[in-house]
Amino acid sequence: MTFQQYQDYFDAILNTSEPQPPYDNESYLQYAKLNGSRSQRWLKQNPLTEATKKIVTAIAQKQQWVVITEPWCGDAAHIVPILYLMSQLNDKIDFKLQLRDTDSEIEQYLTHGTRSIPILVVRDEKGTDLFHWGPRPAAAKKVYEELKEQQADFEAAKIALQQVYNADKSLGIQEEVSRLLLEHSKN
Repeated sequence: MTFQQYQDYFDAILNTSEPQPPYDNESYLQYAKLNGSRSQRWLKQNPLTEATKKIVTAIAQKQQWVVITEPWCGDAAHIVPILYLMSQLNDKIDFKLQLRDTDSEIEQYLTHGTRSIPILVVRDEKGTDLFHWGPRPAAAKKVYEELKEQQADFEAAKIALQQVYNADKSLGIQEEVSRLLLEHSKN
């Protein structure tokens, strides 16, 4: 789906009187509402750095960027808008999204055996994978692993990860994806 179709899907979840599963569960619906506002904030702020802009605009060959995600995913609320903004810098990038739980390719991109999202898959114009990245930048991965080791409850983990994303201001996402783009460029 296109980014606009994803946004429309998100809006439909938030504006229906009878949400479909899993959004018929109040917790999932609240996550989606919060994630919707976080995503919109990133889109409005557009925090892309000059270094990111330079790297992405220099892409000379067509690429396909596929992001596997879901509206309920807290990490996705911070990552998907940044990836979308990056993709909009170069018309050689075809940006699409797949819903993890509906006909996605997630089984090919498992993280330690789990279906963690979001995952960015970057392919050349023939559809050959150049690389994949995700489900979160290094700073968030580190905090997540520490919390997992401590067996922190979900609420504590959610707050800690939110703090990481706010403090990082999307720089980790931009730097990590940009580095991979440079490593796999065919200029």
